[in-house]
Amino acid sequence: MIKSVRFLLLLMIFVSMQIVAWGQPQERLVQVRVTPDHTNWLYKPGEKVKFKVAVLKCNIPQDNLEVRYEISEDMMKPHQTGKQPLKNEKLEINAGTMKKEGFLRCRAFVTCQGREYEGVATVGFSPEKLQPVTSLPADFLEFWKTTKETAEKWALEPIMTLLPERCTDKVNVYHVSFANNDYASRMYGILCVPKASGKYPAILKVPGAGIRSYNGEAERAGKGFIILEIGIHGIPVNMEGDVYHRLYNGALKNYHSFNMDNRDKYYYKRVYTGCVRAIDFIYTLPQFNGKLATFGGSQGGALSIVIAGLDARVKGLVAFYPALCDVAGYAHGRAGGWPHMLKDEKNRTPEKMKTIQYFDVVNFARQVKVPGFYTFGYNDMVCPPTTTYSAYNVINAPKELFVAETTAHYAYAEQWSAAWNWVMNFLKDKPKNE
Repeated sequence: MIKSVRFLLLLMIFVSMQIVAWGQPQERLVQVRVTPDHTNWLYKPGEKVKFKVAVLKCNIPQDNLEVRYEISEDMMKPHQTGKQPLKNEKLEINAGTMKKEGFLRCRAFVTCQGREYEGVATVGFSPEKLQPVTSLPADFLEFWKTTKETAEKWALEPIMTLLPERCTDKVNVYHVSFANNDYASRMYGILCVPKASGKYPAILKVPGAGIRSYNGEAERAGKGFIILEIGIHGIPVNMEGDVYHRLYNGALKNYHSFNMDNRDKYYYKRVYTGCVRAIDFIYTLPQFNGKLATFGGSQGGALSIVIAGLDARVKGLVAFYPALCDVAGYAHGRAGGWPHMLKDEKNRTPEKMKTIQYFDVVNFARQVKVPGFYTFGYNDMVCPPTTTYSAYNVINAPKELFVAETTAHYAYAEQWSAAWNWVMNFLKDKPKNE
């Protein structure tokens, strides 16, 4: 009985974490609304910004409340703070300007009935001109060529286990695993394959940060797609939730920083090769027609770009608010990408600064040659817009951008719908020479 209660509690925590990570924020009793005076949220360097603040309780504008506010450049310490009361149900804050491209953020706080509420607005200053601070190592391409070739020496030895309880009338669902880049190193995932005979395009769905089980994409696979959803940690992805909870807070806590001072031992090396091996596995499927796209958000958004830059077999990609972009930004006085390990000056050792160049999404974005769909927002303080734009701007390939200015580290339903429609239409479109 005690174990059942504990499991339910852990499950509730896990579900709530997923809502925060992937869904829209929950409605709150009090809303602090911060809006800029440009309707497109964009300014030219030197233009002054005014933010308007309104507070609503049960959708009714409030008055005579004190607003505490902070003005800062993206992820930097506030350079302007203050407290002012709402008058006539509104407050206007003169936030100054930026002299160069980037993002300026206003955070407003109100205390009501003993609880603090926050509103955020972030505006862009010529974000299309942002360039990364991360440089490309001279041996970047050679390093990854050798790394992939070393991994490919291991026979895939795929294992596919049918999951009857997850199958539908249109799709077979399997728990799968295959070799990665070393002895006994394997990748695991949930594979969904249409039952009807024929050849189908494939989507490699790569995961956001964390450690969890996966359900697969049976419903979408039923529309005529092979979809492989993988985990990155070399453990089965169909175990009980308590296992992942313990790993996340135990052996794999802060996995994203493991061995960061050595490019050959850094945690993401086996992650990146594992994603390439996932493509190797998809190519073994007799139902696969040879056209493949990657799809992911946050850490998965990073991996989606990384794989497209690493492997020419990827024909298209979808990336939501990609992580690991321009991670070294903090060392140059601007925002760095998740997981923000270089925000702490103590971590900026020469070894770590060098290693991260080989894994930063920016340097893979520079290699992307295929069409992509990208989406993110300005209020994201997990994968800051300074960093995502820095990667997006160096992509020299057909690209579609869906900016949802007010979003933080989540996406609206409209973004998800647009992304899935894009990738499905892209994969089903026949090449012009056919």
